[in-house]
Amino acid sequence: MGESCFNQTEAFKDHPVDTAVSHLRLTLRTQLSVRMSDSQEATSPVAGIGGPAACVSKVELRVSCRSLLDRDTLNKSDPCVMLMVQNQGQWTELDRTEVIKSNLNPVFAKVLMLDYYFEEVQKLRFEVYDIHGTHSIGTRDDDFLGGVECTLGQIVAQKKMVKPLLLKYGKYAGKSTITIHAEEISGNNGYVELSFCAKKLDDKDLFSKSDPFLEIYRINDDGTEQLVHRTEVIKNNLNPVWEPFKVSLISLCSCDDERKLKCLVWDYDSRGKHDFIGEFYTNFKEMQKISSGNKVTWDCINPKYKLKKKNYKNSGLVILSDLKLHRVYSFLDYIMGGCQIHFTVAIDFTASNGDPRNSCSLHYINPYQPNEYLKALIAVGEICQDYDSDKRFSALGFGARIPPNYEVSHDFAINFNPEDDECEEIQGVVEAYQNCLPKIQLYGPTNVAPIISRIAKLAAGKEPIKDASLYHILLILTDGVVTDMADTREAIVRASYQPMSIIIVGVGNADFTDMEILDGDDGVLRSPKGEPVLRDIVQFVPFRDFKTASPAALAKCVLAEVPKQVVEYFSHKAIPPINPVLNSTPNSIANTPE
Repeated sequence: MGESCFNQTEAFKDHPVDTAVSHLRLTLRTQLSVRMSDSQEATSPVAGIGGPAACVSKVELRVSCRSLLDRDTLNKSDPCVMLMVQNQGQWTELDRTEVIKSNLNPVFAKVLMLDYYFEEVQKLRFEVYDIHGTHSIGTRDDDFLGGVECTLGQIVAQKKMVKPLLLKYGKYAGKSTITIHAEEISGNNGYVELSFCAKKLDDKDLFSKSDPFLEIYRINDDGTEQLVHRTEVIKNNLNPVWEPFKVSLISLCSCDDERKLKCLVWDYDSRGKHDFIGEFYTNFKEMQKISSGNKVTWDCINPKYKLKKKNYKNSGLVILSDLKLHRVYSFLDYIMGGCQIHFTVAIDFTASNGDPRNSCSLHYINPYQPNEYLKALIAVGEICQDYDSDKRFSALGFGARIPPNYEVSHDFAINFNPEDDECEEIQGVVEAYQNCLPKIQLYGPTNVAPIISRIAKLAAGKEPIKDASLYHILLILTDGVVTDMADTREAIVRASYQPMSIIIVGVGNADFTDMEILDGDDGVLRSPKGEPVLRDIVQFVPFRDFKTASPAALAKCVLAEVPKQVVEYFSHKAIPPINPVLNSTPNSIANTPE
């Protein structure tokens, strides 16, 4: 880095920059508020951050059909539903349900999972086929039982959508309909792993034993029943042990542990005429009575037998042999639970930025147009400040000679108060930056390891971290490749063990190729000794990629990975939110994280 030995005090007097800065902040706020007012997460300050389109949530789709066409001569159709998605005008298969043998009114057990993007029109096509083989979809016209096109947004908005099935050229497939239920999988959900078995089930077969399978239905508020899970069939066995299965809590009981569940045991018939063995009712609260060494057991009751047979006791026993509850927390769970985001900005004051008195300098204060440092600072800071209750931000500088002795410093407070480097809101940081420029001498080199280590030490605290009360974001604004690359890699590896994320914005037109290695997207960042980062905590973005874009676009891009990084840190430490935000249902389920 070249040396700049002059003092720039006189060059910075009376520049009317406040109007330009205020205009930039207003522009950013307007863009964000427009996006958020249209979003389903408008009440959350995180709406709108992420990639080109932020994934609002995941959605589970459950499918059933009624009055399907019968394409088979001897038996009924063996239906399967194929889910197609449209991408750049082309339809591709995303997933498909299981095949249900000989059934014109199938209720499919398999859940179809999709990412839901509020800002995209996600076109879907559901196609129903009569399957003749074991896996492949048939190609003959008579294998096609009908289809329907819609958007994921339409399904989500209605929650339950019923549509007539159409054949080719828009012809109705008789009275066939398809019903699609949508359930949002939010951060308040976890999932449960259940293991069921049964003993002494009734024998429904004449020459062999029953082939039992178990179905679990959730009873909805309107009294309707929603299939939650269907186990596999255990052949020729009155004491079946079914495979463990996982199901989300919202699918199982809508996060209400007292919601009634209906469980049915059947003897499988390949023609679709399954024989009823028995049933029982329970809820998730009862299931959770299982503890080490103890199992939960239900009588499997056939109501007809109970009425007719005087000494009837049951048609067997169904046993819950194991239950594992996994609580999954989201970024919003931590933020709404009270986690504060502390924002620190570090600004490059090396001489390669150019003489701030020259209009070509990256630090030039234009009264009508904020420079790139200010644009990046405001774009990112305006988002981060929504998460910090006291709205006070640390503002640091590196690579300059600072008063009073004008020694080079790679870690100084730009308000020149080493005891309190915080500024009031983003506007306070902007003012500190403007006031700082005339008092320092741009110098070098570009060493960022000291500041990373400082914030990592601050994030670590004096005591072991026991709660999710604080997370740090360090924004580094620099005009070139860092000089202390080895030390920086070491500092990032150490910082990956602390509650912090690092955002680096490259300002100017320098070649930032070497900076890409700090962003672990293309591989795992390692220290000079070969130690890998615990978490990917660095996001690098050249500002020039967003010169013609809105300020909100830069903020979205650089903050895209932060929610995931917050969750990864606290999940790794098995630290739940301070005050978990529970489902609005009175009997919501809370548990420790996975």
